[in-house]
Amino acid sequence: MRRLYVVTHPEATHHVEGRVGGWFDSRLTARGHTHAAAIASRLRELVPPSATVRLYSSDLRRAVETATPIARRFGVEAALVPDLREKSYGVAGGRPQSWLDARFAPPPATGERLDHDEGIEGAETKLAWVTRVYRAVDRIRSGAAEQQVAVTHGGSLSWVVGAWIGLPVEACAYAAFRASAGSITVLQEDDRFHNRTLHTLNDTSHLAG
Repeated sequence: MRRLYVVTHPEATHHVEGRVGGWFDSRLTARGHTHAAAIASRLRELVPPSATVRLYSSDLRRAVETATPIARRFGVEAALVPDLREKSYGVAGGRPQSWLDARFAPPPATGERLDHDEGIEGAETKLAWVTRVYRAVDRIRSGAAEQQVAVTHGGSLSWVVGAWIGLPVEACAYAAFRASAGSITVLQEDDRFHNRTLHTLNDTSHLAG
């Protein structure tokens, strides 16, 4: 049985400051570091003791800081994968969320949604975002380890799940899988039929207290 544990980084400075995240390179807060340690402990409980583990992470600082205690727990190094980054919001990155909200052009209910221009200079389209996260999952799935961990971001989690279950890119125009900061999502592939399933979505029980 092959498993991919998808971690969304916990609380970061842009969350508490009300700033746009995206590719803005914020750090974990003190609370975020505490939650990162809890994530590592929970993963150690979930992964069989004898299993070989491969760890992947977005290269943004808040994700790397989340991956660090996981790497220590398993005695591995994290492979940094820029394709696991959150969506780029271009010039809005790091600005107050209110700045983005005042200028953002949401996609239409029908019509072109994937390649929709959101009106923010330098921002990725949804199509570009989905395509690169799918590329990251292709890289992860090509690895030999049966137990893998990927540290990513709340928005990009949707496309990791979509890529894993074989959702066509076109279907991502509407699809979304919501996950909280500091969550663990478990994706699974069986050895016989090679069915790929969403085993657990958005588990935050390890953050209790």
